[in-house]
Amino acid sequence: MTADLLAPLDLAFWNIESAEHPMHLGALGVFTADSPSAAQHAAELLATRAAAVPGLRMRIRDVLLPVGGAARVPDPGFDPLDHVRLTGPVLDFHAAAGALMERPLDRARPPWEAHVLPAADGASFAVLFKFHHALADGLRALTLAAAVMDPVDLPPARPRPAEEAPRGLRLPLPGVRPITLGDLNLRRLPGLLRETVADVTQALDIGASVARASLDVRSSPAFTSRATGTRRTAGVALDIDDIHRVRKAAGGTVNDVLIAVVAGALRRWLDQRGNGSKGVEPRALIPVSRRRPRTAHPQGNRLSGYLIRLPVADPDPLARLRTVRTAMDRNKDAGPNRGAGAVALLADHVPALGHKLGGPVVGQAARLWFDILVTSVPLPSLGLKLGGCALAEVYPLAPLARGQSLAVAVSTYRGQVHYGLVADAAAVPDLDRLAQALRDELAELAELAEAAARKRAAVE
Repeated sequence: MTADLLAPLDLAFWNIESAEHPMHLGALGVFTADSPSAAQHAAELLATRAAAVPGLRMRIRDVLLPVGGAARVPDPGFDPLDHVRLTGPVLDFHAAAGALMERPLDRARPPWEAHVLPAADGASFAVLFKFHHALADGLRALTLAAAVMDPVDLPPARPRPAEEAPRGLRLPLPGVRPITLGDLNLRRLPGLLRETVADVTQALDIGASVARASLDVRSSPAFTSRATGTRRTAGVALDIDDIHRVRKAAGGTVNDVLIAVVAGALRRWLDQRGNGSKGVEPRALIPVSRRRPRTAHPQGNRLSGYLIRLPVADPDPLARLRTVRTAMDRNKDAGPNRGAGAVALLADHVPALGHKLGGPVVGQAARLWFDILVTSVPLPSLGLKLGGCALAEVYPLAPLARGQSLAVAVSTYRGQVHYGLVADAAAVPDLDRLAQALRDELAELAELAEAAARKRAAVE
C-alpha cells in the first residue's frame, strides 16, 4: 500500500490540534439491542472488521519531503483492539460521549476510535466513532464507519472515470524525483501563468470578503469561550416530514429550513439563559463538500464553505427563514470558490512548512472568521445494522474551533433529522436546553408556515 501525502487542508487540521484542543469529528449511533450480549458482540464485530479495512490501518507520520509535510502510511503494528473499546453500562449516551470526545486521539497510531456503550437497561447500545479530521472528512468518515457495519445489498457501482489526483496526494515515498527543465513544456507556460494569476485573484477575493464579513460583527459572548478542553454533547431527533411541510409552505430548500431552525433555537436559548438575542447576528460557517461522488479522490479533505449571518435577532420565524434562504441563494450564485466562507481553499497555497509553523496561529484565528459552525452530513437512506441490531439514531459531532463554545452538525436518516451538538462543557452547561429549543423552534415554524399557506390559499 503506497503512502499518501496529506493534502494541504489535511495538514492544516493536523497542525492546528493540540493536546488541550483535539481536532476530531465524531458520530454517535444508537442501536436497538436484540439480546443482553448485543453490545459485546458489536464490539467484537467492529474489531474483527476493522482489521480488513485498509483506511483504518493508516497512521500519520512526518516526511522529509516536502519539508514540514506528513503522510498517511500503513501502521505495521496495527491492532484493532487498541481502537475498539467496550465500556461499562451507561445511563446517558450523550453524557458518556461528551467525556470521550474530550480525549485526544493517539497521534502515534491510526487516529480513530470506536467506543461501544451498552445502555444500563439493556434495551439499546451506542457506538461513538471518532476520526481525526486529517484522516477523514465527514464523507470519508462515513465511508469508513459503513465499512464495519453489516453488509448491505447495494446496486453495482458504476465505473469511476480516470481523474487526476489532487495536488499533493499519493506521491510514492520515499524518493520523489525532482522536476527538471526537461519536464517543462514551454507551450504550457501561458496557461500556467493564467492559473497563477487566477489563484492570486481568488486569494485576494476571499481575503477581501473575510475583511468585509468581520466588519460590524454582532455576535454574543455565549458563542466564545476560553478553550478548556472539556466537551459536552447533546442531540435531538426531529421528524423530516415537519421539515418538508415548512419547505413546501414557505419555500426554500431543506437545508435552508434546517439552518433557520438553528437560528430560531439560538434565539430561544440566548433569551432563556439571560444573554439576550437583541441585535445578535452570529456568522455561521456552512461547510460545502467539493468531493464528487464516485469520482473524487478517496482521501483528503475537499472542503469549502459559505458564510452567512444568522438572523437571531429577528423575532419572526418565517422572516428568519426568508433571510436564510436569501443568504444561501446569494452564496450558491457566487459558488463555493468565492467569498468569506472559502478560506479553506487558501490552504492549497500555503507550503507544508507554513502549515507546520503556522498551525497554532491559524487555530487561534477561527473565532475571528466565524462564530459558529453549522454543518450537514449526508447519510444513506438504507437501514444500517451492526450484528443484526438496527441503527435507530445517528448524531454527527463536529470539531469545536478554538475559542468557540458551540458547534452544530445535522444529518437526515430514515425519516428523521438528527441534530448533534458539541460544546465546551465549562462554557455551555445548559446544552440540553438548546437541544429542546431546536424541537420547539421547528414546531412553531411548522405551525406558522402552514397557517400562512392556508391564508394564501384562501385569498387565491
